[in-house]
Amino acid sequence: MQEISKGANVSLTALSEDAGAVVVSLGWTSATGAGDADVSVLLLDENGKIRSENDFYFYNHPAAADGSVQLLGKTPTSNGDEDRISVDLTAVPEDVARIVVAASQYGGARFGDLDDLRMTVSDRTGEPLVGYSIEDAGVETAFIFGELYRRGEEWKFRAVGQGYETGLTGLATDFGIEVLEDTEPAATPAAESTADSTAGTAAVPARPEEAGAAAVPAGEPAATPEAPAAEAEAEAEAAAEVATVPAQTRGRAPRTTRKKVTLPKVAKKSLAENDTWRIARLFPVPSLKSDKEREVRATSVLLSVMAQVPELGRRLTAGFGAPAGRMQTFTEVPLPHGDTPKRPDGVIRVERAGKLWTALVETKTHGNPLKDEQVQQYMDIAARRGYEAVITLSNDVALDGSPVVDVKIDGRRKHKVSLWHLSWAEVAHQAQMLIRHEGVGNAAHAWLLQELLEYLQHENSGCHGFQNMGPAWVPVRKGIEDETISPDDERAVDVVESWERLIRQVCLRLGGELGQKALPVQRTRRDSDPQARRIAAAAALCADGKLCAELRIDGTSSVIAVTADLRTGKVRTSVDIPAPEGSYPLATTKRLLRALAEAPADLHVQTLVEDENGPRGTLERLRPEPGDLVPKDGAAPTGFRLSLIKGMGNTRGNTESGFIRGVDAAVDRFYHGVVAHLGAFEARGGRRG
Repeated sequence: MQEISKGANVSLTALSEDAGAVVVSLGWTSATGAGDADVSVLLLDENGKIRSENDFYFYNHPAAADGSVQLLGKTPTSNGDEDRISVDLTAVPEDVARIVVAASQYGGARFGDLDDLRMTVSDRTGEPLVGYSIEDAGVETAFIFGELYRRGEEWKFRAVGQGYETGLTGLATDFGIEVLEDTEPAATPAAESTADSTAGTAAVPARPEEAGAAAVPAGEPAATPEAPAAEAEAEAEAAAEVATVPAQTRGRAPRTTRKKVTLPKVAKKSLAENDTWRIARLFPVPSLKSDKEREVRATSVLLSVMAQVPELGRRLTAGFGAPAGRMQTFTEVPLPHGDTPKRPDGVIRVERAGKLWTALVETKTHGNPLKDEQVQQYMDIAARRGYEAVITLSNDVALDGSPVVDVKIDGRRKHKVSLWHLSWAEVAHQAQMLIRHEGVGNAAHAWLLQELLEYLQHENSGCHGFQNMGPAWVPVRKGIEDETISPDDERAVDVVESWERLIRQVCLRLGGELGQKALPVQRTRRDSDPQARRIAAAAALCADGKLCAELRIDGTSSVIAVTADLRTGKVRTSVDIPAPEGSYPLATTKRLLRALAEAPADLHVQTLVEDENGPRGTLERLRPEPGDLVPKDGAAPTGFRLSLIKGMGNTRGNTESGFIRGVDAAVDRFYHGVVAHLGAFEARGGRRG
C-alpha cells in the first residue's frame, strides 16, 4: 500500500488493474471509547458544486439509485472501528468530476479529540491501494479526508485533509448546498414543497437524537401499509412527494428521497383459535433434521431473497467488491476440478454493462466449522475460471487478525480472487435494519425479508449465529475455577477470541433491534498487533479469571462495560455516567433516581468521587432514601456507576441456556432496563466527549 501526504495525489489505475470499484475506509480511535463521527459523500460537477440534493449521501441517505455510492456503515477493527464506503467508479455519471469524502461530529465534539484519523482506498478485491493519515486535527468539527477525481479516462485520489470549525453546515455550504436552519416550526407539506423546490437547497441533517422532543424515535416506522391511521399514510405520501433531500428533520422523523416500506415490530392480532395453530411460513423449517438439509435450505433461501430484494443483495455484496447491477443466484452448481467436479453451495452473479462479477458461496450451519481444504479448492476454481470472490457463510464471526479459514493465495496467478466471510448474525442484522428501520422499495420486499428473518431465527434453521465457545472453553473455565491454569496456556487465547466473537454478535443483534450502530470498543492504537492484544488479554484472564469488553451504542454518550467472572459465575454489566458540574449532590441523586424509575430494583448504584469509591446500594433500598448516595464527608460526586449482576450459565455454551445466551440476555436487560432511561439525566448533565 502506498502512503501519501496531505495534498498529494496518485492514480488508482496505476496502483491496481482492478480499480473500477473501490472501498473507501475512514477510521479513528478514541482514548475514552466514546468518540465518533458521521461519514458523508458529495458528488460534484466541474464547477465544484452538487448537481442536485441527491448528490449528498449520509447516514439517512446511504445509497445512490445507480449503485455508484453506498455507505456500508461502521465495521469494528482490532483497534477501533472504520466507516466504509463502496464506490463503483464505472457507474458514476459522466458529469460528476469529483467525489468528496468527509466526516462530521456533533454535540460539541472535535476531531482533535480523536486519534489515528486515517483514510484508506482499497480495490475491488479488498487489497489496500493508498493510505493517508491526518496528523493536525484540532478544533475542527468537520473534515474533508480526501477526494476521488477524474483525469481523462482514469480516476485519481487526492489527500485533502481540510477541516471546518463550522461543522457539516460550513462544509455543505462550500459545495452549493443552501442550509435551511431548523428554527421554524414544522411546516405543512405544501409549504415544504415550495421551500424545497429550489435546486441546491437542502437541510443539513440533524442526528436523530438531536431532532427534538417531537421526533419519532429511531427505528419506529412513521407509516406502513398496515397502519390504520389514514392521516399517517397521507403524511408519508406527502413527505415522499416533496422530499428533495435524502433526509430532513424539522421536529419530525427524518424524510427520505422516496417512500420506503418498513414493518411494525408488533404483529397484527392472530386469527387463530388457539396457540397450537401455526402460521404458514414461506420458508418452513420444522422438518429439517440433518446438517446437509439445513445447509442446502439456508443457502437457497438466502440467495433467492438476495436476488429478489435488491436492497439486501446489494448490501451484502457491495463490501465484497460487487458492482450494482442485475443479480442472479444459483445453488449446487457443478464446476470442474480434477477428476471429480466440485459443487459449491451457491453462486452469485452480478451483471453490469455487459460484464459479470461472480462469487462462489460456501455455507455452514448449526455451528459446523468451515473446512480449510474445501475453501482452498473453491479459491483455486475461482482463480482458474476468472471469478472475483469466494464468500464463506457460517455461524462464526470474523475477527481482524484471526482468519476464519486458512488458505494460501498463489501470488503467481495474474487473476486475484478475494476471500470474504459473512456470519448468519450479520445477515439477520441487515435484514432487521432494512425492514424495521431503513425501509425497502415495496411491501412485497419487506414481507420477503420478514419471512427470511423468521427463518433465520427459528430453532431448526441452524442459522443462529455464533453459538459455541469452542473446545478450549470447558478446560480453561475449569482451570480458572481450580486455579490450576498457567498464564501462558494457549487455550486461553482461543477463549479470548471466542469472547470477542460473542461481543461482536451481541452488538449486531442489539444494533439491529435498535436501528442504531452498536460496536465493540478497543482502547488500543491502530498500529497495535491484534494477536499481541489477545495474548495480553489471555494472560489477564488466567490471572484474575475475568473476560472484559466494552461496547458503545450510537445515540448514547456512555460506554457499556461487560465483565464475565469465571470464578464467581457472574456477568456484570455496568456504565459510568458523569455528574453535572456545579449541581447540588442531593438534587443530582434525586434526579438520577427519578430517571431510573423503571429500572430493575436490583440495580447497583455507586457514587464516584475523586480517587475513591463513594456510597453504594441497590435501587430498591435507595429509592426511599436518595440521601444515602451523597458522600458523608461533603465531597462532590464526579459521577455514578450503575451495574447489574446475573448468573452467566453453566453449560458449554452451545445451547440456549448456556454462557452465550446468558451474556446476550445480560446486555439486553441492561440496555433496555437502565441505559435507555438515562437520556433525560445525561441531557441535563451534558454529553460526554
